[in-house]
Amino acid sequence: MPKKWSRIFPGQAWQVAEARHFVAALLEDESSRLIEDAVLVVGELAANAVRHTRSGWYRGWFLVVVGFSDDLVRIQVIDQGGDEKPEVRSVSRAVEEGGRGLLLVAACAKDWGVKDRPDGRCVWADLARVSG
Repeated sequence: MPKKWSRIFPGQAWQVAEARHFVAALLEDESSRLIEDAVLVVGELAANAVRHTRSGWYRGWFLVVVGFSDDLVRIQVIDQGGDEKPEVRSVSRAVEEGGRGLLLVAACAKDWGVKDRPDGRCVWADLARVSG
């Protein structure tokens, strides 16, 4: 299997599900826990790209990159940038509907971060591979 796979998606909300299917298919031979975490992570990052960046604008796009190493799977979502930097927000009330996405990503990932790019930004998360 190649060390890295990528696919570009139109910046539309319904494409978030397509990104989740793409990642799940790449990880079909991995542990169910890793697949669940990866699908959650890519779903949150792709949804953020569509909702909060220029990727969700007319003719916008986002790119999903899945990289493999011996002990990690790195999920990257590259978007077209926006006015606000992604950060974990404190959620003060249990009834709030938004603001938990990056909190979930941080809970699933061994590490995660944001890299600025000339054409936007990359939000990435490293997930631990479990040896069988």
